Amino acid sequence: MGAQRRSEGGYTLVALLAVMTVFALFAMAVAPGLQQQSQREKEKEAIYRGEQVAEAIRQYYDYRAAVNNLRGDQALPTSIDQLLQGVPIPGGSKTRQILRASAARDPLSLEGEWRVIHPRSEELIDFQQAVMSYVGSVVPVPRDQQMVQLQQLAVPQIVNVLNTGTTPQKSSSSSISDDSSGPFVGVTSRSRRASVLTFYGIEAHDQWIFTPLFRN
Repeated sequence: MGAQRRSEGGYTLVALLAVMTVFALFAMAVAPGLQQQSQREKEKEAIYRGEQVAEAIRQYYDYRAAVNNLRGDQALPTSIDQLLQGVPIPGGSKTRQILRASAARDPLSLEGEWRVIHPRSEELIDFQQAVMSYVGSVVPVPRDQQMVQLQQLAVPQIVNVLNTGTTPQKSSSSSISDDSSGPFVGVTSRSRRASVLTFYGIEAHDQWIFTPLFRN
C-alpha cells in the first residue's frame, strides 16, 4: 500500500514538473512579444508628446515674432521651461499654456528629458533628408508663414537625394553633441535603441526629431 502511494506521488510530481515546463516555455515564447508591445506603446506616446513639443515651439516662435518683432534664432526658445511657462496673453497679465508638463518628459529614456535640436545642426540636415526620402523628394512646406521663413534660416536646402541616387548619411550617435544651451527648433529622445515603429521611415529613437519645420 505504501509503495503504491509513493508511486502515485511520483507520477503526480512528474505531471506537475511537466505542467511547469509547459508554462515556462509558454512564458519564454510570449515574453518577447510583450516586450515589443510595451516598447511600441512607449514609442506611440513619445511621438504624441514630441509632436506637442513641436507645436509648442511653433506657438512660442509665432508669439515672439508677432509681439516682439523677432526672427530666426532670437525668437526661438532656449529651454523646455520657457515652453512650460507659456506665452503672455495680449492685453493682460495672464499667460496661455502651450505645453503640458507630461509632454515635456521623454517616455523612452531613463533620464526622462528631451534632447534639444539646434538650428543648422547636422542632425537636422540628416532629418530633412530622411523626410524628403519618405514623402517623395520634396521638403514639406509648413502652412504657417513664420515657419516657412524659419525653415529657410534653420536648415539649409539640399539637393534631392532621390534624383542623385545617393543614400542620406546618418550622423553617428556617438558624435552627437549633447549641448542643451542655446535656441532650439526641435527635440529628440535620448534613447539610442532601435525602434519598433518608424517615424518618417526612421528606425532609431535618437534620430526621430520633433520640430514644426516640416509640418504641413
